[in-house]
Amino acid sequence: EAVREALREVYDPEVSLSVQDLGLIYEVNCEDTHVHIKHTLTSMMCPFADQICNDIEQAVQAVEGVDKVERELVWDPPFGPDMIPEETKFALGWDY
Repeated sequence: EAVREALREVYDPEVSLSVQDLGLIYEVNCEDTHVHIKHTLTSMMCPFADQICNDIEQAVQAVEGVDKVERELVWDPPFGPDMIPEETKFALGWDY
């Protein structure tokens, strides 16, 4: 839970929402002090890809008790509006 909360502090600058709230984080697996994160980006051509990936690693590394962060960027399944969690859509006033 602490890792997921830390990911809420990592924003995609293009849409001003966190990677967690956008649904870009597909998996978070914690084993002892090692955290593996599987995530995507809004687009393969994302101009902020390096920044977002670095911010994910730094945010998780800052969580107390985390010694190692392994980040895996994936493109399957591809990101789309249907990946955005319902609570985020509701907060934005989007009716889908």
